[in-house]
Amino acid sequence: MANLTKRIENITPDILSKIAKIDEIKGHWSQGVNLSPQLLGRLKKSVLITSSGASTRIENSRMSDEDVEKFIKGLNINKFRDRDKQEVQGYYELLENVFESWKTIPFSESSIKHLHKELLKYAEKDARHRGDYKKIENDVSVFDADGKPIGVVFETTRAYLAPKQMQELVIWTQETLAEKKYHSLLIIGNFVVEFLKIHPFQDGNGRLSRILTNLLLLKLGYGFVPYVSHEKIIEDSKSEYYLALRKSQKTFEGKKENVANWLEYFLGVLEKQAQMAIKMLSAERMETILSPNQLLVWNCLLGVSEITAGEIVKKTGVLRPTVNQALNRLIEMKKIEKIGMGRTTRYRK
Repeated sequence: MANLTKRIENITPDILSKIAKIDEIKGHWSQGVNLSPQLLGRLKKSVLITSSGASTRIENSRMSDEDVEKFIKGLNINKFRDRDKQEVQGYYELLENVFESWKTIPFSESSIKHLHKELLKYAEKDARHRGDYKKIENDVSVFDADGKPIGVVFETTRAYLAPKQMQELVIWTQETLAEKKYHSLLIIGNFVVEFLKIHPFQDGNGRLSRILTNLLLLKLGYGFVPYVSHEKIIEDSKSEYYLALRKSQKTFEGKKENVANWLEYFLGVLEKQAQMAIKMLSAERMETILSPNQLLVWNCLLGVSEITAGEIVKKTGVLRPTVNQALNRLIEMKKIEKIGMGRTTRYRK
């Protein structure tokens, strides 16, 4: 697949700059994380909730992070479709397995099919095609507020070509990573955009692409991945995500394939994820200077891009006046910033 390689041979200075920043943080993280095991455990559990909610909401689920947390804890939530709950359960369990067992999960076609099967194992509507490449076309459509398709926005690879193209894509990714001629982040980004173009499975391709992103990043040494949700960053920039995909994908199979739009977006997400991770390196010191309730608020801010005071109250159970006091102190300490005013006020690190 020569075209895949050509796409990453001509890259912009902005792309190189993002890679350098991400790798700088990767180095800091790998040199020794000073966070306590207890805090890392809490962060990982929080990311599992956040990522499962965000990744399924990108695909039109309606469950909030609070709903996801209640559901995972076994609380009955009747107001949502069974499909939403089935998809959240599948994503949560699969991502947890990737976080815990990435070293033993091979990157191969058979592994990708198995991951797809696990992703959809609770989804009753997907029982017939779990783990199998698509048999009919699955062009990407736009939906109205009621969930009804109103038009095709992107034509994916024809079903009969999907097995061959997936085989070629996986082999290209394996071989190019092994050669180490090109930076691994360029290869991962190119794999993801091509995977989404092929759309090899009948359903679940978007969610699986994010699972595979986590797996590949962990295999290539980006150890901060389980502690900050890249899925949440994508959800918060969903329109830019789809725009970057379409801008690059529409050039594919033409005379001048250009993956720059997608790589700039994809690496921007990873850069933000890395920046959020590096801020957590000071969190252990925070445990010694904050009260227990203030620490609950601080930990709630870790691993999310932005959050409201009301959302913190729901997540932590801390009373609103105490949350406000904690937020004010964190602002004074220059640990977080306040965005907006009134009911729309949000906070971020």
